Amino acid sequence: MKKVLAFTLLCFVMLTTAFAQNAAKQADIKFDKTSHNFGTFSEDDPVVTCVFKFTNTGTAPLIIHQAVPSCGCTVPTYTKEPIKPGESGKLEIRYNGAGKFPGHFKKSITVRTNGKTKMVRLYVEGTMEASKK
Repeated sequence: MKKVLAFTLLCFVMLTTAFAQNAAKQADIKFDKTSHNFGTFSEDDPVVTCVFKFTNTGTAPLIIHQAVPSCGCTVPTYTKEPIKPGESGKLEIRYNGAGKFPGHFKKSITVRTNGKTKMVRLYVEGTMEASKK
């Protein structure tokens, strides 16, 4: 009976230690900024871009699963390869205001990762002025 109890206790300790080590190794994403203002631009030149830089501040490789824009006029392009701990990547946002009404806009991009921070929301905004033609 003592052997069974000792074996059960040993298994419990080993499993607890294994799970604790896995929990300690986790990726995490840290953006240098979470919003960007394009300022004012003309309807005659309606495409603007910006870059959001990020760093993996965790201890395991970081993977961006998705970057989902709130509108089809906003297109994200991002690093697809795993980002090693301490290394950086970028997420580029391209806003195309062609065919949109002039004025102020604010769009969001939802970024989903395998990191401790599972979801980050980024924002872009600006004002498109009407064509002077």
